Amino acid sequence: MEANTRSTGRLPAAFLTPGSSSFMDFLTDHQPELLPGKQTLPPLKGAIEAPHGTTILALTFPGGVVLAGDRRATMGNVIASRDMQKVFPADEYSAVGIAGTAGLAVEMVKLFQLELEHFEKVEGAQLSLEGKANRLSTMIRGNLSMAMQGLAVVPLFAGYDTDSEKGRIFSYDVTGGRSEERGFAATGSGSVYARGALKKLYRDGLTEQQATTLVVQALYDAADDDSATGGPDLARRIYPTVTVITDEGFRQLAETESAAIVRAIHERRLELPDGPRAEIL
Repeated sequence: MEANTRSTGRLPAAFLTPGSSSFMDFLTDHQPELLPGKQTLPPLKGAIEAPHGTTILALTFPGGVVLAGDRRATMGNVIASRDMQKVFPADEYSAVGIAGTAGLAVEMVKLFQLELEHFEKVEGAQLSLEGKANRLSTMIRGNLSMAMQGLAVVPLFAGYDTDSEKGRIFSYDVTGGRSEERGFAATGSGSVYARGALKKLYRDGLTEQQATTLVVQALYDAADDDSATGGPDLARRIYPTVTVITDEGFRQLAETESAAIVRAIHERRLELPDGPRAEIL
């Protein structure tokens, strides 16, 4: 499928043959070995040591959705990276947060971005948010053979639904099973602790500022109990990645904005190390 570099200058027939609006279908038909799930691993004994990323969480608020993640990647008991990027824009109105095998996850996100861009160029319109969630589910299912060998990718997908005019969250399992979450969701090794914090602090009617503060509080709690989740690193100025998606599109908080939230929470936790208290009744 490589471009013809000879004097004719013509593209290969694969590029000129009518097909579907799916770039994944295009690769499957013409060069399937480029798909992550089609790669064959050599026989191995024991678990594969590769960097893994955690923790990702999302929550909705009136007018949009927030998707955030910590910055740590681990490889066994070793910190493989302190400043890994785990949240990426999928297109103008959606984003993906990755947990699991870091290398495969990033590759899958790039392919997903290309899939959505390809569809828009061929069809002249964007996929619905539901359609995007389904496409991602198909990609995860295609990685099942790798997941069974210990190279699982479990993303969190969130976006602003322009049809229903609200933020929505979709979670997945390693088989590509998709579930729409109400209010909030989390995935990754620290997700149990992050979800616990979200469950106690989340409420209807949050402002955007409250929502972005709440996700950082939840990541702070996750890092407090899960060694694979990295807390805010004030010394190195490494802060969680926080993104907001509204009817105005995708926006990642600038470092100064994230730093302000982190420092305010840190100052408060010097007085209350376990974080804000939830009401008993």
